[in-house]
Amino acid sequence: MGDPTYAQPDRPGRPGLPEPVTPAGRDGLSALLARPERAVVALDFDGTLAPIVADPEQARAHPDAVPALAALAPRLRSVAVVTGRPAGVAVRYGGFAGVAGLEHLVVLGHYGAERWDAVTGTVHAAEPHPGVAAVRAELPGFLDAIDAWRGTWIEEKGRAVAVHTRRAQDPQAAFDALREPLAELAARHGLIVEPGRMVLELRPPGMDKGVALEEYLREVGAESVLYAGDDLGDLPAFGAVEKLRSDGVAGLLVCSGSTEVTDLAGRADLVVDGPPGVVGLLSAIVARLP
Repeated sequence: MGDPTYAQPDRPGRPGLPEPVTPAGRDGLSALLARPERAVVALDFDGTLAPIVADPEQARAHPDAVPALAALAPRLRSVAVVTGRPAGVAVRYGGFAGVAGLEHLVVLGHYGAERWDAVTGTVHAAEPHPGVAAVRAELPGFLDAIDAWRGTWIEEKGRAVAVHTRRAQDPQAAFDALREPLAELAARHGLIVEPGRMVLELRPPGMDKGVALEEYLREVGAESVLYAGDDLGDLPAFGAVEKLRSDGVAGLLVCSGSTEVTDLAGRADLVVDGPPGVVGLLSAIVARLP
């Protein structure tokens, strides 16, 4: 679709609700507004509901995100947060637990390997991949041996391990230099590398946001879906929505815009200006629903 065009309010009479730039996106939005009780809104966490920060442990949902979701969720089939973070961490950093209106929120963590349901307040998870523990033990010495320790740091994610370069003197150069060595390390232990915004995550194969999203949408019988993300890890979810469109499920793909990652914007039906733009979009949808 070329360079991203950030959403602007559409025509008079629909103030505040941006217009998707593609016919499929407009169909997706129309379907959501016409039958919200059959629609799912699914959202990434970091960069979409929460601003990107230098220390991921300090990430928190935008202050208006939870109120917007709580106003929207009771009118929909479901709201789901789909994230690479552990489900419990996303719940804590998002402030999702015990919120009126979010009684049926679902968080699909670790790309779907974990699931938290607000209705029970519990996390269900698959068995961890043994390669993660092996990489976790080897990674500090590995980074030191290739002289990549300075400015990089390791984030422990339970079922995955991530190496961040945002604090390096040249974050992009450090990111590029680490991609191949970390891919080789991951492969030795049966893992893959998932690139993100100045972060490389080593995690088990066979599960991604696309698989998690498609399985969940089929589980709840969604007729339409809005998916919003900001990063390379959201591309599989975009692909899942594109596939589901061919099966008759209307879909709206939203990119939470970033100058760091442009791949997503080129496939989006709508680009908004980061988490504030996502929150604004959700609030505008609430205002349009009966």
